[in-house]
Amino acid sequence: MTTPRNILIVDDEAPARQRLRALLQPHGLITEAANGRAAVDLLQSHHFDLVFLDIQMPEIDGLSVVHSIGVSRMPLTVFVTAYDCYAIQAFDAHALDYLLKPFSDERFESTLQRLLARLSDPHTNPLASRLEQLLQSLSPHRPLDRFVVKSAGATHFLDVSEIDWIEAAGIYLTLHLGSRSILHSGFTLAQLESRLDPRLFIRVHRSAIVRIDRIARLEPISHGEFEIVLKGGVRLRLSRTYRPRLEQLLGQSL
Repeated sequence: MTTPRNILIVDDEAPARQRLRALLQPHGLITEAANGRAAVDLLQSHHFDLVFLDIQMPEIDGLSVVHSIGVSRMPLTVFVTAYDCYAIQAFDAHALDYLLKPFSDERFESTLQRLLARLSDPHTNPLASRLEQLLQSLSPHRPLDRFVVKSAGATHFLDVSEIDWIEAAGIYLTLHLGSRSILHSGFTLAQLESRLDPRLFIRVHRSAIVRIDRIARLEPISHGEFEIVLKGGVRLRLSRTYRPRLEQLLGQSL
């Protein structure tokens, strides 16, 4: 007797979840998540064989769910999307399965049969490398707007607007939010820099990124270097390497 497959459907639209449930019901045990936050909690606490993951969801979208869980821990994934042509080309390029809304029953069936074949084949190419390549190809076009961080046994959902500055701390990043500091291990500082909106954040040192609207003033030190004073009183070094970026942003020399 075949062990029932555990399938997770993630979509913020109830009719979309209902349709997928009806199509998938004969193929396994179905769990639903109505948003990215619930999806992250379920993927962290349960085992799933398949995930049907909507890309466009408010607050935490499908790709942010993948980032939060980590590509190596994601089950076999189908992206369900009404996304733009660039993203569809990226899915094709990295051999990732997707359903383009609105999709036909025939399209769903062909996708499902391909997935079931992959599940039964132990030699299937690893999903992680293809997911990683997808995220890298799409990241420059989608600024990060939310962090999902596990700390002290809880999962925190942090809007980037809450963050004053970010510090590299060994293999971790420290997110500074007012008087709070939270460790995060999802990115290197360089990776995070490429994901943040450059209109909102700027790298000022090899180990620090600052939210621009948190800067209160600059104080000269010596040899072309400045000290950045944040509105909360924190002082950070603006190195000569990153000074031109700030000058370009300000539209004037320092």
